[in-house]
Amino acid sequence: MADITIRAATRDDVPLLLALVRALADYEKLAHEVVATEASLREHLFGARPYAEALIAETGGTGVGFALFFHNFSSFLGRPGIYLEDLFVRSEHRGAGIGKRLLKAVARIGVERGCGRYEWTVLDWNEPAIRFYESLGAEMKREWIINRVSGTALQALAGGG
Repeated sequence: MADITIRAATRDDVPLLLALVRALADYEKLAHEVVATEASLREHLFGARPYAEALIAETGGTGVGFALFFHNFSSFLGRPGIYLEDLFVRSEHRGAGIGKRLLKAVARIGVERGCGRYEWTVLDWNEPAIRFYESLGAEMKREWIINRVSGTALQALAGGG
């Protein structure tokens, strides 16, 4: 585990980030949903108004995982939080503590920035991940249901009166 490095992603990492996003989508059986491009990642992660940040996990100088996160806000706490959008480690590198180190690195960023919460979702069929998160003290909020509006439904909602 000594040769694992966690660092902030840079513009130069965009091709690696896209490759890792695609690998995550393959793992989640959602490859058909990936429409991200290097240009869109570059613009939205490193452009004039970055919307998210990413950390890269490297071993032996090779990128093997990533964490992508952004700030949200809790009106109940009156404080910002951190939302982990994606956490992924290539399968051949799992079990070496890389995922845990990425999670901890994002947690440290949240604490340093005064965040009151650190949240993420997990697919209900991903039992290894659920057990892993619970072992770290994560509380599964099963009573909350995610709502999502996208594509043409988002366009209709935005245009409706």
